[in-house]
Amino acid sequence: MNDDMNDGTNDRRPTGFADCVQCGEPTEHPADRPGATLCPVCAWQEAQRTACSG
Repeated sequence: MNDDMNDGTNDRRPTGFADCVQCGEPTEHPADRPGATLCPVCAWQEAQRTACSG
């Protein structure tokens, strides 16, 4: 078994989490993620607003 991938030298862990652009709560996304980030609650509410009602 090749353990080269598990030696810890290539870890790319985020330094922090981004804040939600709507409510300011921490999200599950890294701070360096491009684009607007939403927390799970705001993402769910946004999906409800944009969902097809028909």
